[in-house]
Amino acid sequence: MSFENIITETHGRVGLITLNRPKQLNALNDQLVDELSSALDGFESDERIGCIVITGSDKAFAAGADIGAMSGLGFMDAYKADYITRNWERIKTCRKPVIAAVAGFALGGGCELAMMCDMIFAADSAKFGQPEIKLGTMPGAGGTQRLPRAISKAKAMDMCLSGRLIDADEAERAGLVARIYPASELLSETLKAAQSIAQFSLPVAMMIKESINRSFESSLNEGILFERRSFHSIFALDDNKEGMNAFLNKRPPVFKNQ
Repeated sequence: MSFENIITETHGRVGLITLNRPKQLNALNDQLVDELSSALDGFESDERIGCIVITGSDKAFAAGADIGAMSGLGFMDAYKADYITRNWERIKTCRKPVIAAVAGFALGGGCELAMMCDMIFAADSAKFGQPEIKLGTMPGAGGTQRLPRAISKAKAMDMCLSGRLIDADEAERAGLVARIYPASELLSETLKAAQSIAQFSLPVAMMIKESINRSFESSLNEGILFERRSFHSIFALDDNKEGMNAFLNKRPPVFKNQ
């Protein structure tokens, strides 16, 4: 498909989505998010794709929501249009692994978009923040909910109430970021990691992702039961037999994703 605000590519079994509104530092608006959702739909339905990477530019992953598009909204405009809710949660429902590769600014909606992904790899130039309070508003795409789950209540309160930014090192120490790379190596290293994930059994990867996400939505006992039943079901997969037989025969496995 042809898009105006994103660029899509495939790298082997990895689907790459690049946010592409350079003049606006990739500020998020409905059109961009609709295109992002459409691209995710395409990669989800493509059996050749085993992992997805979302990235921006060197200057900004996404510098927030498009304030110009928001500034004229009234309460009923936002409420009746179900603003943000309608289309912004597509990443969360993606069943394949999704990695955010963040360089430069990931602020407001940009930080929230990155947190919707399964993990964040950051350039050493990355800056994260929820500075909405400086504009007389608050995070509306999960910032007050995902941030304390990712870092801590105290850190989330600090970021959301002061509006201060944190760099990649602080974000990694706090648990928001999984890996840090030099800015010049971020995309290549992220694609390597995504290729590594994509070579494994996709059904198993999807079950692992679902089980980890379940840990945030259920009690420990219920989460362990869900994990146990998922673990049991994997014994029905051909990939399970292939992986174990390959290990026993000291050869690389060849997964068929079934």
